[in-house]
Amino acid sequence: MVQQPEAVTGAETRELRVPDGSAHVRVDRFVTDATGLSRSRVQRLIAAGHLTAAGRALRANAIVGPGAELRLVIPPPEPLEMLPEPDIPVRVVHEDADVLIVDKPAGLVVHPSPGHDTGTLVNALLGRAAANGTAGADAKPELGSIGGVRRPGIVHRLDRDTSGLLMVAKNDAAQASLQAQLKARRVKKTYLALVHGNVAAALGRIEAPIGRDPKHRMRMAVVPDGRASTTGYRVRERFPEWTLLEVDLVTGRTHQIRVHLAAIGHPVAGDPIYGTGRSRRGPEGLGRMFLHAWRIELNAPSDGHLIRAEADLPPELAGVLDDLRARRSTA
Repeated sequence: MVQQPEAVTGAETRELRVPDGSAHVRVDRFVTDATGLSRSRVQRLIAAGHLTAAGRALRANAIVGPGAELRLVIPPPEPLEMLPEPDIPVRVVHEDADVLIVDKPAGLVVHPSPGHDTGTLVNALLGRAAANGTAGADAKPELGSIGGVRRPGIVHRLDRDTSGLLMVAKNDAAQASLQAQLKARRVKKTYLALVHGNVAAALGRIEAPIGRDPKHRMRMAVVPDGRASTTGYRVRERFPEWTLLEVDLVTGRTHQIRVHLAAIGHPVAGDPIYGTGRSRRGPEGLGRMFLHAWRIELNAPSDGHLIRAEADLPPELAGVLDDLRARRSTA
């Protein structure tokens, strides 16, 4: 049930109008496009009764047409109560006034979730800000607030067991810009993945819809009614039984790389969910999934110049490749 709108102290109010000549559209989609906020954020605002037309709260699935006039109330950020944890190391690859790019280690959860209230990358970022003097008892850290208290500055995520580059917005304007770039697919994200088997084609593209696995609801799968998903890849190095790929994440679905590569018969080495048998165990010495966010390219929110960052493979993955090379040379 949609809550009735209430006055919110310190809130921002935006007046929105569906342009003449527009097609009829779901109101949550229109507001997302019109404001630059994430769709999940818009849906939360709507559910809380903060989107109205003629004083009446709307549902997210309401259809609006040309000339519709809407009012969106955006409450001020919730008081930050998360615990800064300066003892969690954060390796920064790039930093400017708007954006942080960090190299997340495997095993670190990006943001708090059930069962992970502390010890996350967000806690580490808050701790870093506090240590640098940009946050404290009377100050807020330099992180965007659009994502709410539990996801300040977070515009995308990496699985817990995936290492590598992650963008973080340092203010709301930067966060809106990065979200818009992600939505328009202007952010280029390239991963390194060691997969099981010999990938025959040196260059490939996987286009297959991804959705919730109907048999295992905790997994994703290629399903006919899933969301359109595209992954590109290039062979970087070949070994007996394994292939190292550069993988371009064109769309950004949950577990996309892992699902797509498993679907073509080449699951990521060490993947505990989508791998089977030998692929799940991985090469000798592999103690985690071999998936690393290696390179990211984006436009700076302030002036649009190109930002490119890279993160070398962490030692535990680089060592596996060294061992495979040594075995290959003696075979």
